[in-house]
Amino acid sequence: MKRQALIFRIRLLSVLVLLGALILIGRLYQIQVSSTEVYQAKAESQYVHTKTNLYTRGSILFTTRDGTTLSAAAISAGYLLAANPEHITIPAAEFCHSFVDVVTIDEVTCLERISVPGRTYVELANQLTSEQSKTIEGKNIDGALLYKNQWRYYPGDSVAARSIGFVGYADDGTELRGKYGLERQYDNVLYQKQQVQSVNFFAELFSNLGEIVYRKEEGVRPGDIVTTLEPSVSRMLDIVLEKANDQYSSKLTGAVIMDPHTGEIVAMNAVPSFDLNDRSGATIEYFQNPLVENLYEFGSTIKALTVAAGLDADVITPQSTYYDAGQIELDGFTIKNYDGKGRGTVSMQEVLNQSLNTGVSHIVQLMGKERFREYFLSYKLGSETGIDLPNEAHGLVNNLQSPREVEYATASFGQGIAMTPIETTRALATLANGGLLVTPHLVKRIEYHDGGVKEIRYPEGERVLSEETSEEISRMLVTVVDKALKGGTVALPHHTIGAKTGTAQIADPVNGGYYEDKYLHSFFGYFPAFDPKFIIFMYTVEPQGVKYASETLTDPFMEITKFLINYYSIQPDR
Repeated sequence: MKRQALIFRIRLLSVLVLLGALILIGRLYQIQVSSTEVYQAKAESQYVHTKTNLYTRGSILFTTRDGTTLSAAAISAGYLLAANPEHITIPAAEFCHSFVDVVTIDEVTCLERISVPGRTYVELANQLTSEQSKTIEGKNIDGALLYKNQWRYYPGDSVAARSIGFVGYADDGTELRGKYGLERQYDNVLYQKQQVQSVNFFAELFSNLGEIVYRKEEGVRPGDIVTTLEPSVSRMLDIVLEKANDQYSSKLTGAVIMDPHTGEIVAMNAVPSFDLNDRSGATIEYFQNPLVENLYEFGSTIKALTVAAGLDADVITPQSTYYDAGQIELDGFTIKNYDGKGRGTVSMQEVLNQSLNTGVSHIVQLMGKERFREYFLSYKLGSETGIDLPNEAHGLVNNLQSPREVEYATASFGQGIAMTPIETTRALATLANGGLLVTPHLVKRIEYHDGGVKEIRYPEGERVLSEETSEEISRMLVTVVDKALKGGTVALPHHTIGAKTGTAQIADPVNGGYYEDKYLHSFFGYFPAFDPKFIIFMYTVEPQGVKYASETLTDPFMEITKFLINYYSIQPDR
């Protein structure tokens, strides 16, 4: 009997356990599946605060001239203002108005948020300073809540804004990710997957740690990126660009300052720009980087590449001459000099000095279109540069495949082919650095948070021109500055500068051809000319009241040049 009783008890206990398990499974199904929305709403109403003080992201760092790093993008700490509507003891309108003297709050939105039934937590403002927090705390307003908070902060405000970029919410609206510039390009390094947990009121009662548990994404190695951008040079460049853009009421003015030997970019931006910390009022066009995304026909700055190709192909020397009648006929089209005038017998040096369209067209005829095409394609004018910024476009040089002679002639002076500014800067750097095609870039290394460092290596440039050609074209471009640019009045007595201007008509996309009254001005130069530390490329779109680039960009270029010579203590070379 005892054995039978024991077996009965065991069977009864098993049935009870199984029955309890079935009840639990049913209840879990009801909570997690059948009534998930109801319980989510209840849980949401108990949330006191979603912890944001653990928001973190790798830094973007400037590099100063002496190698010191300074923050370009970091995490800033402060406070978040929220409200618990159930604890508010004054009229809702009065409550919302209580903060307007301290922080910008939309009172209408505030009223809407705190009027939602059943809510115990509503965010009102999320980037308060310690001073603002203390002021609000001193008001002692029932229902007002203050929490520590963190957010992305850009110490330079608008400095190099189009290159640095910013973060924004991903498409699902849950996480902050890089949206533009370096923030987007290196998002996989800067982004740190930390799954933030919402804090429940009852969970807080049983927690004495005051911390939040978070999860790291597997396989991610977060870190900071150290850029080649120099903060003082970048700020100076922005000031010069804004002044030039305002002076001539241009639609856009941009520039690149690069080491032609390494491809390191020390400054790059375009104006109008925007404040990275306050993007209100800025349009999407301001966020994009026209220096890598937009295509332009740059005009006569390209003549320097044509003359260099002619020198390298041994079809001309600086002293070679041709007869300039002021215009030539090709395939039924007339190509003229900018003023329509002929100069008679002139040298190749004068082709650059006076920027003669007929002169570079003559070089193309001497080379032959096939050989000319080879040189221009070797400059990679139809390719991306590989710069570490998103959305880089590649040039349009389809005219170089045409059987017509006229297409090659117009390409020789920068019309009919279109390039990005960074693509053009890379090509022009071959004139300065001994004939090598470098990779423009803005990041030199990654400093991982686990202590590791990755130096970013860029490929050695392909040889496009011989060293002798590079030296010869540099001599010619120095002569342009010393004798022709503004009559030689801007030449420096102790430093050689090689430079060339460009004035191009802007294409009319509707009616075809080119506008008669809309121009794009460009300017490039490097110094010291025979061992250059920097190459500068500048352009301005549709300047008003002036026709030639020598009028708009010479002075800004010289202002930048003099700053760099003094700032970097560049030794005289003559």
